[in-house]
Amino acid sequence: MKVNETHIKIAFFGMLVVMLAGIHLAIPDFYRTVWDLSTSGNMQGTIAYLRSFGIWAMAVSMIIDIVINIVGFLPSIFISTANGVVFGVFQGTIVSWIAETIGVIISFFFMRTLFRGKAKKVIEKSKMLSKLDHYSTWQAMTVARAVPYSPNGLVTALGALSHISYRDYILGCFIGKLPSVACEVFVGHDVVMFEDHTLRLTILIIAITVIYGGLWYWHRRQQAKKVLRKISEDLDKENIDKEK
Repeated sequence: MKVNETHIKIAFFGMLVVMLAGIHLAIPDFYRTVWDLSTSGNMQGTIAYLRSFGIWAMAVSMIIDIVINIVGFLPSIFISTANGVVFGVFQGTIVSWIAETIGVIISFFFMRTLFRGKAKKVIEKSKMLSKLDHYSTWQAMTVARAVPYSPNGLVTALGALSHISYRDYILGCFIGKLPSVACEVFVGHDVVMFEDHTLRLTILIIAITVIYGGLWYWHRRQQAKKVLRKISEDLDKENIDKEK
């Protein structure tokens, strides 16, 4: 079983290297341009770059988004916004959602494969990480991914260092990425096209604030209830022991 798993990992890495090399051969300045655009935040330059590929713009956009999320530390908001402007907010959301999900899954595979062994020792020695690992479920990953503008690389790293399964990680990312990407695409699009969508942008920001604020408050209430329930159970147990 271990041999087969090793072969799968080697094949995966080999395919990824071939794919990345193929991108460089097809578009020699691709990586340099993506680096410049992502670090400079040149939105108009990003939009113009995508449009320069004509019918291939969507494919190039997805490749950019996937590569950025594999790397982990580069911001993806610039390409999400550009997707909304170039393809429209609905189609741009779908493109960004699929690409970002693929990217964070590949990144997770890399981190889990390369660093899981060392990370296991760190987790065992750290009470905080062990506590976080206890909540490594698809629901927890969905919540983490659903937060707009959250650092993708950090969330991926926490997932890779935890005991979350590949299935739960993929499911959590697939579900959670949709609302966060939709917020980023819609807000980004309306900021760039501010004069035409002032009212919608205002309503959208208010709605996002209310919804995510409400979810945060509900989560805090649930956590507080759990703590109080645990204290109550401990007190009841202590009273029973005293009666004995």
